[in-house]
Amino acid sequence: MDFRIEEKPAFYLAGVSRRVPMQFEGVNQEIVKLAQSITDEQKQEMHALQNMEPYEIVNASYDADANFMKEEGELTHLIGVLTTESNISNRLDKVPVPAGTWAVFPNEGPFPSTLQQTMARIYSEWLPVSDYEVIQAPSFSFTKMDPHRKDYARSEIWIPVRKKQ
Repeated sequence: MDFRIEEKPAFYLAGVSRRVPMQFEGVNQEIVKLAQSITDEQKQEMHALQNMEPYEIVNASYDADANFMKEEGELTHLIGVLTTESNISNRLDKVPVPAGTWAVFPNEGPFPSTLQQTMARIYSEWLPVSDYEVIQAPSFSFTKMDPHRKDYARSEIWIPVRKKQ
């Protein structure tokens, strides 16, 4: 699998979040509803706060009931940005993320299936043979839809990891 390792200083995820059902395939309608609930004021604040790579609106997931290993229960899903700014209004949720190491997996293809298949392959193929293990911190991804191809996107999945002990 194509991947790179990146170090990040401590940051905040700033955005709008809610508990949603864990869903491995297809479009999660609760995440769609979450995206539709974001106000113009929230969007403006997120863009003003955004000051770290990947400089994209991200979808972050954390606090999964089954630790992302089973398609059951719920997780917290946040749509937002990465920022080092701590002055975030109460219009947005603010999630502190410690400094750490991230395994980054670029992928491209039909959306959302390619993104979901890449996530499955990270856990089933890459992690078992890598020198890394997942740590308790939010994972996140961003997706750039291709304006010339229907339901086709380029994405990156960022997984928080550390060297195996």
